[in-house]
Amino acid sequence: MNPLSRRSWIRLAGFGTAAAGLLRFGPLRRASAQEHAATPAMEHAAHMMGPVGAADLTRFDPTTYLRAWNFSDLAPDVRSRYYRETKRPDGSLFREYEIVAIDREIEIAPGVYFPAWTFNGQVPGPTIRATEGDRVRVNFLNQGSHPHTIHFHGWHHPDMDGSMPEHQVMPGSKFVYEFDAEPFGTHLYHCHAVPLKRHIHKGLYGVFIVDPKAARPAADELIMMMNGFDTDFDSDNEVYAVNSLANAYVAHPVRVEVGRLVRIHLINVTEFDLINSFHLHGMFFDVFRTGTRMAADDHTDTVMLCQGERVILETTFRYPGKFMFHAHQSEFAELGWMGLFEAVGSRRDT
Repeated sequence: MNPLSRRSWIRLAGFGTAAAGLLRFGPLRRASAQEHAATPAMEHAAHMMGPVGAADLTRFDPTTYLRAWNFSDLAPDVRSRYYRETKRPDGSLFREYEIVAIDREIEIAPGVYFPAWTFNGQVPGPTIRATEGDRVRVNFLNQGSHPHTIHFHGWHHPDMDGSMPEHQVMPGSKFVYEFDAEPFGTHLYHCHAVPLKRHIHKGLYGVFIVDPKAARPAADELIMMMNGFDTDFDSDNEVYAVNSLANAYVAHPVRVEVGRLVRIHLINVTEFDLINSFHLHGMFFDVFRTGTRMAADDHTDTVMLCQGERVILETTFRYPGKFMFHAHQSEFAELGWMGLFEAVGSRRDT
């Protein structure tokens, strides 16, 4: 018999199968015809069981992360230490942020820990949000064990790019990034120190949203970062997730309101895989590529993204109930990239 692959062991540990529970009770046996007929739905739905146990959400809560930007999840007195804004004469804002790189172990599935490099102790890093024309200043402190930078997608001077060898910020050092927020859209920021694949894979990335001056329609807005984790460092991911915790939104479905516009800022930073994807069951959505135009580019139920690509997805739930979403690479879904929306309210057919 061939030995189990590392991904088979991950599945046996509870990522999307019932195998972990079976291992407690001895070797597998073939079910009788009567037993098989009695439980086909349970067997078919085994992939929805998710991981065994519960993760510690006190250090990082993916549900809180969904709707947090500019440190809005912090108490006002704490928030002011990391984010400040001042109105400028032209009506725009001067926004100032404190971002710190630090090595920290994070939980990527119940009981599964990953030695991450983080921005402000979390993966993904805090979401930065501004309006087109605002001035952004990021005070960056590297308290990690390796040289790091921050590279922002968008317009900025070459000195602010964070990509060249001379841009590297050594451990214990600081650098100030400053630029005008443009163009409007959903962007990202990430470390650009070499080897680049290691710095991104280890967790040094976050979302950078620039809103248009003419505001988009009011919506329930969600931040979703598609990522993966190579737990044995062989350049092949064993765990996949949206917002870092495998099956987080299976255990805690994303609550939305029937009839209310939902806007998803979707970003892919998965390393070691050419593409990742998002598929929503029972629904279609409008796709705004990079969010840099106000007109939709597509109307579909599945979107594929290469690393660094991002989209804005807009949809409105017609019916109450639970709606599955996941990567349409089945392997990714079975290894943690799976979730549920729970729509509440009365049915609306239009």
